[in-house]
Amino acid sequence: MSKVEDFLSKDDEEEIIEAIRTAERNTSGEIRVHIEKSSKTDHFNRALEVFHYLKMDNTKEQNGVLIYVAVKDKAFVIYGDKGINDVVPDNFWDSTKDIIQSHFKSGRFKEGLVEGILKAGTVLEKHFPWEKGDVNELSDEISKG
Repeated sequence: MSKVEDFLSKDDEEEIIEAIRTAERNTSGEIRVHIEKSSKTDHFNRALEVFHYLKMDNTKEQNGVLIYVAVKDKAFVIYGDKGINDVVPDNFWDSTKDIIQSHFKSGRFKEGLVEGILKAGTVLEKHFPWEKGDVNELSDEISKG
């Protein structure tokens, strides 16, 4: 499976978008998923490029989280902005990555993304609770490259 379009069905994508909305319901934090075929550069550096391209570094509280997936490369990165990285435990992203990876290894891509998104949302809610006047700063749609 090397095509981005084949990675998730339309229904899978809708469930992931709904997971993002659920995860963001009680937090000012922002979560995005970006899927592309492959990366010509290091996956972490590519995730950082996408993070900036999607303007995730412009959130008010620096609390954006990107889940970047390179389908053909069978690689993914979770990248959190400074605000969230300053408050979560050092191994937080590793434990979230392990959850996603366990699903991915079994071909359950949607389930891995949904569970990772919801876990990130729980931590965002704890450290960045929704307050009156908070707005959804970024799109919940899955971006593709």
